[in-house]
Amino acid sequence: MEFIILLVPFLIAILLGKIIIPYIMLITYRKRLFDPVDARKVHQSIIPRLGGVAFVPIQCCLLAITVVLVYKTNFVNLGIVTWEVFPMFIMLICGLVILYIIGIADDLIGVSYKWKFVAQILVASLFPLAGLWINDLYGLLFLTYLPAWAGIPLTIFAVVLVINAVNLIDGLDGLCSGLVGVGCLVLGTLFAYYHAWIHALLAFITTGILISFFYYNVFGASKRRRRIFMGDTGSMTLGYTMAFLTISFAMNNQSIKPFSEGAIVVAFSTLIVPIFDVARVIFIRWYKGLPLFKADRSHLHHKLLRAGLSHKSAMMSIIGLSLFFCAFNIIMVQYISNNVVVILDFALWFSFTLIFNYFVNKRNAKISSAEIEVIDSTIEIKSTVETQAIEGKKTETKRDVSVTMMNKYNY
Repeated sequence: MEFIILLVPFLIAILLGKIIIPYIMLITYRKRLFDPVDARKVHQSIIPRLGGVAFVPIQCCLLAITVVLVYKTNFVNLGIVTWEVFPMFIMLICGLVILYIIGIADDLIGVSYKWKFVAQILVASLFPLAGLWINDLYGLLFLTYLPAWAGIPLTIFAVVLVINAVNLIDGLDGLCSGLVGVGCLVLGTLFAYYHAWIHALLAFITTGILISFFYYNVFGASKRRRRIFMGDTGSMTLGYTMAFLTISFAMNNQSIKPFSEGAIVVAFSTLIVPIFDVARVIFIRWYKGLPLFKADRSHLHHKLLRAGLSHKSAMMSIIGLSLFFCAFNIIMVQYISNNVVVILDFALWFSFTLIFNYFVNKRNAKISSAEIEVIDSTIEIKSTVETQAIEGKKTETKRDVSVTMMNKYNY
């Protein structure tokens, strides 16, 4: 019976997204609220970017209504310690509202990254205030229990990192919504397995709304295939939701779920692709002496596009890579230590990066060779034309001289 309270809100979230997002698209097209086109952007046409406006209202309303109905009707016994778990969800909703407002302002008029960073630290601090923080590393770096003075700063750092990782990975149609949707589906299934029903409910509601958005983001609406982006409103609130679910799963708290040895590795496996990609990009910028927060085209999806993949192929490849890491970590933590699994994750990511770089460099070499051939051909054609022009001028000069001589001697 418990699965009904996951299935019904999940389907309602899909339906609400199907209803609300087209209206948002209609308003953005009429008011001409489009994402600006520049050299960094992949798209080269006008597309609105307020799709994320639909996320938070659907998440919060469906979550609240479902929980109230379940408790009031005694439909099922969720077995939840309300005084322990509810403050966490209350703070989650507060943080979502703050990021929602900041995101809308940024999508409409622009907000400095410094103010967004301050807001992210503020909302990250709400989790420890509600008693949600990383209190156990499960043997990572040979550490287990973390005291509050170490766990709380680590939690704030992790939340800010996840928000920005999800925000920065939003560079291809369907990529951010696909990655977060897969992450929520995996975590929702794991929460349901451990009977953490409210957390599973949040995860499945988020997955439902992302399914609807994915359709309009990738395939578009109507015969004109009008698409929509989620904007910072969507990416930041989704990142915050993923941070909440991840830290909740990683926390050693019996009121949330039973203890599991590889919890922290499994939890963050859903975010390996965006986090590792952001870490790689930041390191490269630091190594080259470039501004760390200046946008560029060095992310993983840009590499795949330069390797010759289409937009959809690159998007599906990255989502497939994320699924691989999720399945790999869930299986491996049952047989080997968390430290070894993390080392293997780094090794696999490094191997994938080398493979991507190989194909990118190979294609660039082909393009360079083709460009050289085109340049050589152009030079050769230009030389031939110039030679013909010179020969034509010589012939014309000789003819003019002949005519002049004939006129001179009255021929």
